[in-house]
Amino acid sequence: MLRVVVFTDLDGSLLDAGSYSFAAAQEALDLLRAREAPLILASSKTRAEMEPLRAQLGNHDPFIVENGGAVFVPRESCSVPPKDSVQRGAYYVTELGAPYAALRAALKSLVRESGTPLRGFGDLSRQEIADLTGLTVEAAALARQREYDEPLVIDGPPDLIERLAPLVQAKGLRLLRAGRFYHLSGATDKGAACRHLIATYRQAAAMRGDRVVTVGIGDSLNDLPMLAEMDRPIAVQKPDGSYDPGIAIPRLEFAPGPGPSGWNRAVLDILKAH
Repeated sequence: MLRVVVFTDLDGSLLDAGSYSFAAAQEALDLLRAREAPLILASSKTRAEMEPLRAQLGNHDPFIVENGGAVFVPRESCSVPPKDSVQRGAYYVTELGAPYAALRAALKSLVRESGTPLRGFGDLSRQEIADLTGLTVEAAALARQREYDEPLVIDGPPDLIERLAPLVQAKGLRLLRAGRFYHLSGATDKGAACRHLIATYRQAAAMRGDRVVTVGIGDSLNDLPMLAEMDRPIAVQKPDGSYDPGIAIPRLEFAPGPGPSGWNRAVLDILKAH
């Protein structure tokens, strides 16, 4: 038996880039649920942001937060704790990224070393985050509850990122572009978090004599590590109809539309083919 497991980015992929709605993907979401196909949300969003979204989706599968900072597996869906996980409330959590406190300390050091003002979400009010992102103030408060990743507001010369890169690397950290912001994070990414879950799904399937096909869907460069781990990597169109030129890997497929509408058509095609 073939088991399809879908990993997806949120903003600009499953969620509309402007309205944050998934309504256009409802048909595919319903079919995934009917097929009992796992849907793994993998985002730069925080756990606090993703929990209400999962409730709206009726999603009970594992999820990946803050660009691969951690994997959260609901305890209700798992009889045996995953390897290297810790129990935290309703979840088994595998932490792959750096603690937020360490990232905040590193950010202050980068400001001193670069001589450039750098602000993270920890320096901004809920209203400032709302103004920058288009989120409501309430949603911005959830986005501010960081655990493994710090989005940065960078105001400086065009070569600032190039100058920051070696300073960040010297600290054993990463600086990557995800949507509207650069993110300061530990030595992990969505790909590392996906590998962790894929191994678990493949092991479980092998015990039943089944086979797993992994599908990954994203629209931005920070999704590249995730897509590179997939059997069926899919790039979603930007709102202007273009695809991120940085996503260039073998076997890449292209969703025939932007955001959740393209996501919907791509997932339906795959499910009908399998």
